[in-house]
Amino acid sequence: MEIWLAILLIVIAAIVSGVASFLAGVNHRRKIAEAEIGSAEMEAKRIVDDAVKEAEAKQKEILLEGKDEVLRFRNETEKDLNARRKEIQRQERRVQQKEETLDRKTDNLEKKEEKVNGKLKQAEERLAEAESIKKSQFDELERISGFTTEQAKDYLLSSLESELTHEKAVKILDFEQKMREETDKRARNIISLAIQRCAADHVAEAAVSVVPIPSDEMKGRIIGREGRNIRTFETLTGVDLIIDDTPEAITLSCFEPVRREIARVALEKLITDGRIHPARIEEMIDKARREVESIIKEEGERAILEVGINGIHHELVKLLGRLRYRTSYGQNVLNHSIEVALLSGMIASELGMDPTLAKRAGLLHDIGKALDHEIEGSHVEIGVDVARKFKESEQVVHAIHAHHGDVEAKTVVACIVQAADAISAARPGARRENLENYIKRLQKLEEVASSFEGVERCFAIQAGREIRIMVKPEIVNDERMIPLAREICKKIETDLDYPGQVKVNIIRESRAIDYAK
Repeated sequence: MEIWLAILLIVIAAIVSGVASFLAGVNHRRKIAEAEIGSAEMEAKRIVDDAVKEAEAKQKEILLEGKDEVLRFRNETEKDLNARRKEIQRQERRVQQKEETLDRKTDNLEKKEEKVNGKLKQAEERLAEAESIKKSQFDELERISGFTTEQAKDYLLSSLESELTHEKAVKILDFEQKMREETDKRARNIISLAIQRCAADHVAEAAVSVVPIPSDEMKGRIIGREGRNIRTFETLTGVDLIIDDTPEAITLSCFEPVRREIARVALEKLITDGRIHPARIEEMIDKARREVESIIKEEGERAILEVGINGIHHELVKLLGRLRYRTSYGQNVLNHSIEVALLSGMIASELGMDPTLAKRAGLLHDIGKALDHEIEGSHVEIGVDVARKFKESEQVVHAIHAHHGDVEAKTVVACIVQAADAISAARPGARRENLENYIKRLQKLEEVASSFEGVERCFAIQAGREIRIMVKPEIVNDERMIPLAREICKKIETDLDYPGQVKVNIIRESRAIDYAK
């Protein structure tokens, strides 16, 4: 029991001593902490004092810097103000000087104006004096010359007109000579080159209207019993069969060349076949019509291929093919159209123009002749309508319209087609012209030249390509000859249709006759 009590006492003593030690440690640590807090407060106070001193020093430094900046800004401002004052003073001096200069100029202008007014007054006085002198001189001139003012004007104008006529003739002559020198060589080169490159036959193809037969016995078979065969043939083809005493030949008569060609082909087939009766005649005519239509299409395509153009409407191609059976003065119109197209392309190339457009216009220029037996009107009007119907360009339509001078040529292409058409139609051997039309053309040429005042005699020579005119020397002087030649040329161009060109040659001869007695 005492042991346990002793242990308890020991334990209690240990606890008491531990508590006492703990309290002593706590007290010691409190003292240490208080000491540290005191030292920290002193350090903080010291730091604050240092910061306050440093701030006061910075403030003083900033104040000093601000005062320096204000002082510097004030100095600069004063300098700027001084400079501006000087500039304003300088401008004021300039303005003052200008005002003084303007005042002096104004004074000078006023003095000059006074002088000018004085001179104007003197000039008016002198002008009035001159007018009076002029009037007196005119009166004196009228008295001396015996002419009034109007008569003198008329006399001077007539004199001037005669002088101007002479000058005009000289100028026209000089201008024509210069133009000939500049253009003749170029024109000859272009035309001669085009003609040389055009390889065409001299003898043109003519329409065939005579069909040979093996014997005269065939004529009776073609006529048939009571004429039924010939009636059937003529009814189906629209062609007249002329069976006369001509040995071994039958003549076909029809104004429309395609129908005549169909009839010719059908008749040749019937003669070759030998079986001639109405049913066979109808069969052969249908076969011949298809064959001719095929040939027409092939000929149109051949023409387009030969010329080298494309994009032509198929109906125009057929119309071109129909021209194979159309002739004009013995010249085959399709060959003529191809020739004109090639010539137009060559001339256009030499002139730097579009040869394709010129070829197209040249190929289609006579397209109206394919329909002039079916449609009323000239081939030019028909061609214009057909070209417009199938959407050809206005340049091509205008070239067709102008190629015979129905309208004035307004484009280079139209002029080219005119020239090519004249070359193709006027070359030797191209066309046949009957004697009556030839004589009428020459007579009309002489009538045109004789209609001018002062013409004594005139002669058409060289197949109408030159007109030689003798004038009366007392009416037509040397200066009048050149204008008269131009007037006659214009009259010929307006009133006549002719191939190529006509040379107008005027001759004036003065003779002096006297007799020695």
